[in-house]
Amino acid sequence: MFPIKDVVERRTFPYITLLLVGANAIAFAISLIDFEGIVYSYGFIPARPSLLTAFTCMFLHAGIDHIFGNMWFLLTFGDNVEDRFGHMKFLLFYLATGFVATYVNYLVDPSSEIPTVGASGAISGVMGAYVVLFPKAKVHTLLGYYMTTLPAFAMLGFWFVLQLFFGTSSLFGGDGSGIAYWAHIGGFVAGAIVAVAYRIFNRS
Repeated sequence: MFPIKDVVERRTFPYITLLLVGANAIAFAISLIDFEGIVYSYGFIPARPSLLTAFTCMFLHAGIDHIFGNMWFLLTFGDNVEDRFGHMKFLLFYLATGFVATYVNYLVDPSSEIPTVGASGAISGVMGAYVVLFPKAKVHTLLGYYMTTLPAFAMLGFWFVLQLFFGTSSLFGGDGSGIAYWAHIGGFVAGAIVAVAYRIFNRS
């Protein structure tokens, strides 16, 4: 299941979303100079946690497919969440949910020596906020070789259920993909909670 485009009009230009995409692209290009050294220096290693790497790991990626997928999801859903939150609040939200995602992943396996890298935790936060703010928004989605249009709550809800399934499986040694499913889960839940609080605050 891969989103192609959502159908939500925005009122403002998403320059923070584009800035984040650019920052990730630049960081990935720099990492190619000494990939292993940079990943082990700036990726988040649960057995050796640090506040710095909890943030720098969000801008590193394991390969072209990894960064492409993450940035596509960010471009698809980030512009509308930025439009709703406002530019600087969106940036703080993105970094905060990314930090929460990293911390949740740390709690699952605090002794791991494997570096955690990728923006997917923060982007999961964006997706969690999106499904709360725009639950009925139409998302043109690629299902295998077929194109269909789904409401955001169905497309992102199914994605979240998959993360829960594979995340739970990983706790029992049933998944060897190396994907940080619990970072996705933590980021998504954090993003949804912030969006619910935002809606309540604005309604009041």
